[in-house]
Amino acid sequence: MRSRCWPLALVVSSTLAHADFTIPGFELVHTAPQHAGLDTPDLRDPATVWDELFDSARKQIALEQFYVAGEAGGKLDQVMDRLEAAGRRGVKIRFLMEKKGMFASNPATIERLKRIPNLQYRQLDYNQITGNGIIHAKFIVVDGRQAYVGSQNFDWRSLQHIHETGLKVDDAVMAGRMQAIFEQDWAAQQTLAAGGKTEPLRSAILPADLRQPAVLLASPNAYNPDGVGDSETALPRLMAEATQEVRIQLLDYAPLSFGKPRSYYPVFDNAIRGALARGVKVKLMVSDWNLEKPGVDYLKSLAVLPGMEVRYVTIPRDGSCIPFARVIHSKTMAIDGRIAWVGTSNWSGGYMDKSRNLEVVLRNPAMAARIAALHEQTWSSPLAQPLEAGKQYAPPDKACRQAS
Repeated sequence: MRSRCWPLALVVSSTLAHADFTIPGFELVHTAPQHAGLDTPDLRDPATVWDELFDSARKQIALEQFYVAGEAGGKLDQVMDRLEAAGRRGVKIRFLMEKKGMFASNPATIERLKRIPNLQYRQLDYNQITGNGIIHAKFIVVDGRQAYVGSQNFDWRSLQHIHETGLKVDDAVMAGRMQAIFEQDWAAQQTLAAGGKTEPLRSAILPADLRQPAVLLASPNAYNPDGVGDSETALPRLMAEATQEVRIQLLDYAPLSFGKPRSYYPVFDNAIRGALARGVKVKLMVSDWNLEKPGVDYLKSLAVLPGMEVRYVTIPRDGSCIPFARVIHSKTMAIDGRIAWVGTSNWSGGYMDKSRNLEVVLRNPAMAARIAALHEQTWSSPLAQPLEAGKQYAPPDKACRQAS
């Protein structure tokens, strides 16, 4: 299988090296963990793109994030400098963060945010809206016309030490819909802070029109504004279109809900098994964090199926211990070299049914090919190993990964 796929990667890297793969209005952005051998010179890094977005702002910047964490000398420092410069120019900045994200946040980074001129900082406990959810989305909207969405948290490690993928959005219609999502959540925070109760925007699922060249999806469906499709139902529909190959990259995968007690959540597991039953080849790549139980057992149950390949990736640490880093965190999918998906959600229960996440679907062969080649780059590297159903695995220490 590798020999068949390597030509795709080589063709993409040689012929699309000048970002010709982008749909007008969309740019693929990538964080390559430094010193991991996974560099992508044809793709810009998020720190550069975020700097550009903040420098271009004239009226307003909206940021919705899971958590925030800076480090002296890290790339997030320069990003914060540009955000502060925008505030000093008079740009109105609103920063909305998940309340539970405090566990991973750096208090000094939050205090620095609060000191930025013209910046309003608020926390939202998304659990109060859905009963068991979080703001897991990571997105930025500038002047309601440009945006960024992807797997990168507002974290210095996401800009240097984690494999991450996102999209710069120059499509004003989609950026406007992302702005509407932000406004919905910003207003929800105000309502809850005043002791009120949020009300769903929808009582039924409105299927996204997946025939369009570019589609914005989000979750949870009940709190999506007009024009935004439902992630949870759209992704299985996309996989049902597959006739040849599906490539998926995630931090981790398990058909279970997060939290306790964990319940069975077969939405994406059923979609994968349905594709395999039709003769579609599926390549699922996850991080070595997924080697812990019970997730690894579900991976093994997939790995034994005809047409299914599962690999886990270990990113060796870069010198000293960097807690909760040196891992693949991208959430991407390529279908039949025609359809690309870039999102913020893991494929477990609680993310697309209870939590705020955003996804973008692009029907564009060149973008799908570039994402497939990005997948292949790691898949065929020495960092990726096939998951063996009969082997016992020990998950890594996430707080301080050992060298490998």
